[in-house]
Amino acid sequence: MIDRYTRPAMGRIWTEENKYRCWLQVESAASTVLAEDGVIPAEAAEAIANKAGFSVARIQEIEAEVKHDVIAFTTAVSDTLKAQGLDAESRWLHYGLTSNDIVDTAQALQVKEASTLLRYGMVELLAVLKRRAIEFKHTPTIGRTHGIHAEPTTFGLKLLNWFAEMERNLARFDAAAEDMRVGKLSGAVGTFGHLKPEHEEKICERLGVKPAPVATQVIQRDRHAAYISTLAIVGSTLDKIAVEVRHLQRTEVREAQEYFSEKQKGSSAMPHKKNPITSEQISGLARVLRGNAQAAFENIALWHERDISHSSVERVIFPDSTILVDYLLAKTTDLIDRLLVYPARMKKNLESTGGLIFSGQLLLDLAEAGMLREEAYRLVQSHAMRSWKEDLVFRDEVAKDAAITKLLTTEKLARTFDYTRQLGNVDVIFLRVLGA
Repeated sequence: MIDRYTRPAMGRIWTEENKYRCWLQVESAASTVLAEDGVIPAEAAEAIANKAGFSVARIQEIEAEVKHDVIAFTTAVSDTLKAQGLDAESRWLHYGLTSNDIVDTAQALQVKEASTLLRYGMVELLAVLKRRAIEFKHTPTIGRTHGIHAEPTTFGLKLLNWFAEMERNLARFDAAAEDMRVGKLSGAVGTFGHLKPEHEEKICERLGVKPAPVATQVIQRDRHAAYISTLAIVGSTLDKIAVEVRHLQRTEVREAQEYFSEKQKGSSAMPHKKNPITSEQISGLARVLRGNAQAAFENIALWHERDISHSSVERVIFPDSTILVDYLLAKTTDLIDRLLVYPARMKKNLESTGGLIFSGQLLLDLAEAGMLREEAYRLVQSHAMRSWKEDLVFRDEVAKDAAITKLLTTEKLARTFDYTRQLGNVDVIFLRVLGA
């Protein structure tokens, strides 16, 4: 991923340096367990654990010749041991292992590191969403369906919906991350041709991962697809939030907008512009995450016990997806934290149609007062369409209709057009989501 969207802590996880450090960690754990079982000399395990090292530049130099990254790695590590006079010990490095025993298990360690940061980012966003949902719990605004005014809601309920969705995302993510906390050291086709299942169990335990119950030469890629697609779902939720902010910031709406700093510029040509650039960035990068999910699905079907078609894909989609979600979570948290909200404008928009948004309530009140529903619908719709077409005040037109006023007194009509009546259950909804 390019530096523009890479935060340092997440970026470090996906450096070549850290990747090879994880590889060496797996090699060291494997040799330690094998030494404890008497398979290799204890001196070799001690040397690999405490004296083996590597140079990324040297690994790349060797790989340029041998065209195999794991061989380049083991050669470079062995060379560091030989340079210390540990030739005999170096021959036990990578004993009984195949390339993907190291690569897949080490990848689980990197994903585990990345998941810790991502989980922290999700928890931070949840805290901000909760705080601002409570802040605007009873701030009335117009609800829109198909982009058209529907019935009253509150701005707090918008935020609460996002909070609840992120809670579900966190649960999905925890499950997907746990499913990725899996290693495998079962050999070339997963049959433990050279090591024993108990070796794998002990090695994985030392590394803080679980052994895959069954594998081929690789851990099966349904796990990886579930993880990457979960990140895409998280990104899509952030996209959903961003799209709403973009709509609310439109000139015709102006109910909320991104924070705009004193020295910030919106346009090179139009000095008046305040554009929702953060929200648009979130929406754009979420598309990359969804594209990566498709690539992860394609990785599930490999030839026989393994081919290498997934490897090149994962070199891109795992760093890029985790880096992007880390970045987008921080951006969205800041967006919501500093979001400028305009309750007065919300109230003005809510009242802008002269009460049209209460047509449904009027229909129910007329039916309750004794009018047949079909007749009530026809009557209310005729007033609504005329008010819409001729830019009349629906509330006033209804009050002039004798067929309505003979059933609904002035007091009852006032209640029909009282938005607080329809928002009477907001506290209950908050209680259902947040608890007491």
